[in-house]
Amino acid sequence: MAKIKRYDDEFKKSLVDLHLAGKTQSDLCRDYGVSTSALAKWIKQYSQVRLEDNTVLTAKQIQELQKRNAQLEEENLILKKASAIFMQNSK
Repeated sequence: MAKIKRYDDEFKKSLVDLHLAGKTQSDLCRDYGVSTSALAKWIKQYSQVRLEDNTVLTAKQIQELQKRNAQLEEENLILKKASAIFMQNSK
């Protein structure tokens, strides 16, 4: 059975930074012994997006915000339905 390597966030971010600085994915994979799929995932996860107000977010943060937004939209819908039920019953 193959042993799965675990890398900490600092290591992953440092490889992403090296990639963004110009090192190729194949060089990084060869030099650091990581798989191409893992590196591609880390690049997607830790690459940053700069917003209009110069706020910088990672893809991971954007995913967390999207998840939270969906949760809040669901809660809002539930509250709207509950409010409509209570308004009907109060008439």
